[in-house]
Amino acid sequence: MEYFVNIPKIKYEGKESTNPLSFKFYNPDEVIAGKTMREHLRFAMSYWHTMCAEGSDMFGVGTGDKSYGATDPMEQAKNKAYAAFELMEKLDIDYYCFHDRDIAPEGATLAETNARLDEIADLLEELMKKSGKKLLWGTANCFGNKRYMHGAGTAPNADVFAFAAAQIKKAIEITVKLGGEGYVFWGGREGYETLLNTNMALEQDNMARLMRMAVDYARSIGFTGDFYIEPKPKEPTKHQYDFDVATVLAFLRKYGLDKDFKMNVEANHATLAAHTFQHELRVARDNGAFGSIDANQGDMLLGWDTDQFPTNVYETALCMYEVLKAGGFTKGGLNFDAKTRRGSNTAEDIFLAYIAGMDAFALGLRIADKMIRDGRIDKFVDDRYASYKTGIGKKIVDGTVTMAELEAYALEMGDVTTNISGKQEYLEGVMNALMF
Repeated sequence: MEYFVNIPKIKYEGKESTNPLSFKFYNPDEVIAGKTMREHLRFAMSYWHTMCAEGSDMFGVGTGDKSYGATDPMEQAKNKAYAAFELMEKLDIDYYCFHDRDIAPEGATLAETNARLDEIADLLEELMKKSGKKLLWGTANCFGNKRYMHGAGTAPNADVFAFAAAQIKKAIEITVKLGGEGYVFWGGREGYETLLNTNMALEQDNMARLMRMAVDYARSIGFTGDFYIEPKPKEPTKHQYDFDVATVLAFLRKYGLDKDFKMNVEANHATLAAHTFQHELRVARDNGAFGSIDANQGDMLLGWDTDQFPTNVYETALCMYEVLKAGGFTKGGLNFDAKTRRGSNTAEDIFLAYIAGMDAFALGLRIADKMIRDGRIDKFVDDRYASYKTGIGKKIVDGTVTMAELEAYALEMGDVTTNISGKQEYLEGVMNALMF
């Protein structure tokens, strides 16, 4: 059965094409900086937004139909899997990502839920073998069910912690079975609404305990992929413990987990934390924790996670600049954690949205490569810090100077009489010239 009728295989036709169902900039086999676009970008489909989300919001019901011609929950899950692989094939996307509850519905008991997961995992494995598609990463939805109203790993109820651990164990097993290259922790309700009822120290200690158990178990059953944490500052809780990359790094180092985890950075989460997308990627890169990316964008006029498809080419260019500077993806990729707008409710809209997002990142890759090959921005930064390569600056970097020696140097100098312009406007002009 074909689920996306009248949608052809999407092909690269170039920027002059007026065919909406074609790529204008994403040419998967084109080589840039020594690798094909396909290898650089490693696009992934998000199961939850793409295959499950119906366009509902807190003020209204869904506007799209994601029933896939069935009413029985398990029949829907199977049809959804067939539709997912049809969509990936038509969009030429190699990877997908899922929460456990995206691929199979919960049953009345954990045992029934796990049996349903096993059944759908067998089907996904079969579809992967036939199509060559791969699992980028898996995760567990430990935030949707009402049992997680106060959190999962940070819940004040030990029974909830135990249930979450069991659910994560199963999600890891499914991820390993399907050859997933990563496993993600996203603290959907791991935070607080008020400190008046919260033992923050115990909650964070428990979250670290759960992560350590998950890592140890996964490695014991042969998982060789990467573990990721996805930072987000708020929503659904007022304050989440994985606020931003820097906060997560401090958490990991405190509990000795920094060698086990990398970052899965999401653009919209960065802006909710009052950072730029590039900032979060740079912090991860500078700390050896760059891993994977959730590709989307937010609306600067709205204060919540809108998960829009990314079309801002400045953002994608600066993102891919950081990715290339990090040496590229290893086991991570660009997962479209994005959904069509509520009013864009047709099957065609899903394809148009993916095309727009994939083209935006293809443009970003092209521009980032230009920025690096052009060299002016990198040279400016290098020159701006040149004083640390010789003289007193080199001694500071080498750690061979004392406070007393710096005082003597400053007293002899008298005052700082010269400084180099930051030339922000010039550099932004260089980027515009390279882009246009």
